[in-house]
Amino acid sequence: MRSSTKKNNRQPDAFVLPRYDEIALVLQGGGALGSYQAGVFEGLVEAGVQPNWIAGVSIGALNTAIIAGNAPEKRVEALHDFWNSICHPLDWVGGLGAWIPTVFGMHDQSRKWAGLWAAGRALTEGQPGFFSPRRPLPMAGFGKQTSNLVSYYDTSALRETLLQFADFDRINDGDIRVSVGAVNVRNGNLVYFDNTKMRLEPEHFMASGALPPGFPAVEIDGEYYWDGGLVSNTPLTEVLRDADHKDALVFQVDLWSARGNPPGDFLDVSERAKDIQYSSRTRAITNMLADRQKHARFIKELLAHVPPEVLKSDPLFRRAEEAADGSAINVVHLIYKNKPYEGHYKDYEFSVDTMNEHWESGLEDIRDSFAHREWFDVPSREQGFVTHDVHRRADAVPQSDRNMPELPLGAERKVAV
Repeated sequence: MRSSTKKNNRQPDAFVLPRYDEIALVLQGGGALGSYQAGVFEGLVEAGVQPNWIAGVSIGALNTAIIAGNAPEKRVEALHDFWNSICHPLDWVGGLGAWIPTVFGMHDQSRKWAGLWAAGRALTEGQPGFFSPRRPLPMAGFGKQTSNLVSYYDTSALRETLLQFADFDRINDGDIRVSVGAVNVRNGNLVYFDNTKMRLEPEHFMASGALPPGFPAVEIDGEYYWDGGLVSNTPLTEVLRDADHKDALVFQVDLWSARGNPPGDFLDVSERAKDIQYSSRTRAITNMLADRQKHARFIKELLAHVPPEVLKSDPLFRRAEEAADGSAINVVHLIYKNKPYEGHYKDYEFSVDTMNEHWESGLEDIRDSFAHREWFDVPSREQGFVTHDVHRRADAVPQSDRNMPELPLGAERKVAV
């Protein structure tokens, strides 16, 4: 029988979203943490918010395939089916090890034990319908192999899983723009496979999640591709690149937090390094957009001194007018917050219990975000770029931001000129 997440009885009130030219859902990579994104999407469906563009990397690309590859009324159910199909229930050893500490009131210790056991099973057994240990492993000294065979795990089962849970005709001909990021192994360039430019097949999504050396490169049109997270783990810049002269609402769903505690042992070092390596650079992107907005405002002020007849007659000035008409971008940032009992293995801990916890966290965070109705107002072009994060706290402002006003819990950061 299919397992399902525990349902929170609290439902959001009827929500009317202001008119935006673009509603984008941006899904970061993060392996087993990806069910957090599925919970966020369930909350979007509850609120009646339908993205018209989904951009994903790695596990975010797989979630993208399931969402875009199903009819709107079937998408949450399809996500449930997909995640329950690739996750292991705890076996009797893990269940017993988790139960014994619980008897003595040690919940975090019991969850840590269960997570370690499940992660160990993923390493040694793989995950059903996703990846399995490659036997025998390609060894040095026995000749070169093709790139799609050089990995610890075989991901060929993932193709059938994607075909089972996603309709690729709907992905390519449906009402959602789809973009998934991968890295060309030969030249190191990050590329986005986009259904507005090409037909997408399971291989495009598998390539986006082909993280070496665990997973093999995927061949597409004679080129090999790896996980897009090797270059950039979030497609936010890809979405913003196309946002000129638009009012855009972006739900950015991240699985790694840039902020965290200094490590206390080598396992903490491994976990913290992953967080930093794969977290989004939202602040850097904000600064970039601030500069762009300043330039647009400067051009607009200069054009105010140009006679109207010159503006109309000179193509160069007409192009300048277009450049001065900036974007109004509203980013609702949802970031998974680590549980105290999780460790460096959290991205390959695929137990059903942990998957359900991640899902519930995402659902709770998006519901809390929708409780702030004012966050979803369309920002002015003068503001340019506005971000909101339900977890943001004043005491988490980094030293480089200390000259900016401190923010209370769930506040916004505006970039204005």
